[in-house]
Amino acid sequence: VQLVESGGGLVQAGGSLRLSCAASGFTFDDYAIGWFRQAPGKEREAVSCIHDTGSGTDDRTYYTDSVKGRFTISRDSAKSTVYLQMNSLKPEDTAVYYCAAEHLIPYGSTCRAGGMDYWGEGTLVTVSS
Repeated sequence: VQLVESGGGLVQAGGSLRLSCAASGFTFDDYAIGWFRQAPGKEREAVSCIHDTGSGTDDRTYYTDSVKGRFTISRDSAKSTVYLQMNSLKPEDTAVYYCAAEHLIPYGSTCRAGGMDYWGEGTLVTVSS
């Protein structure tokens, strides 16, 4: 199993970045994929999660309040990849961003760090003021 993040970097406040999480080694559609972040001295927090509802309708998404309206999560099942488009970045968005996967059975998507089954190594996002 692998989750490989990319797209982090240094950006000025107000700028944008797009993170990618490439998954392999498991059945992508059976898992919710989430983005978490951890700033120095702080606990890891959920940023956004997404999963396929399996009903042919839109994917189900979750965003933490601080990123609503600025970040957009999306998934490409054919590429087993999840993206996080981050716009209007703020210095407080600075953190290591991790991609994680959670099997949808039996509890669905909890989007909690403690519930995730697999983790990537993380990618650093630095937003300068």
